[in-house]
Amino acid sequence: MTPDLTDVHDKLAAAVAGVAATFRGMTAHPSESNCECHWGSAQELALLKTPDVPLDDDLLRRTYWLADWTYPGPLLRRILPQVAQGLVSGEVVLIGGLMRLFIRGRWRDWPNAQRDAVQTFLDAWWQHILVDPDATVPAHEALEFLAEISVRLTPWLTTWASLLGDQTAATRFVVAVEHWNYDLPGDMLPWQSWHDAADWCAALSLWVLRTAPPVLREHGASAELQDDVRRLALPFENRWDD
Repeated sequence: MTPDLTDVHDKLAAAVAGVAATFRGMTAHPSESNCECHWGSAQELALLKTPDVPLDDDLLRRTYWLADWTYPGPLLRRILPQVAQGLVSGEVVLIGGLMRLFIRGRWRDWPNAQRDAVQTFLDAWWQHILVDPDATVPAHEALEFLAEISVRLTPWLTTWASLLGDQTAATRFVVAVEHWNYDLPGDMLPWQSWHDAADWCAALSLWVLRTAPPVLREHGASAELQDDVRRLALPFENRWDD
């Protein structure tokens, strides 16, 4: 499947607009606080409790990077419109604070309209990451973020597999397999997970084993990488002697 980039862009723009509309008027919890010495001033905290006031890039980054907010759910709702825009532009850092904020904010338990707006955006953003040559975030980093904040791995892999007929999605798959090749042969998930790393490692290894060979051959991956993927089918103790 090779999606039309205009459709991808339109879908993503609509999803970003949906997040902005759904979370318009949201504020941090009235009792939210943080110390001035490592986060920011009382005036800046007051901005988080004021709806729809844009935060400058530095304040936004400090807000989503810290993990010690008392009321992470309202805080995430407050900054989600800007976060969505920043994820598209690549200006928001995925790993670390933002991931923790999504997990602690429990967005999947929000009211249906809010949860669906977030899910629609994540789905559209993932397709953009996979097929848009101008996407700025590596696909393997986006996959880690999406899996961790949704507590689901397989649906994101299924979407990627369905798009491997697209040149950009296939190229990014090869890059991801190269990145994962440091860990998967050792039966280790290629990132530190908040969830079931062992099960996810097994699922990712099986998916790569089943999906990678024709893609790697067609897109010029090294013979060494192809051999390493083939070894994933062997028992752990036999991989190093093969």
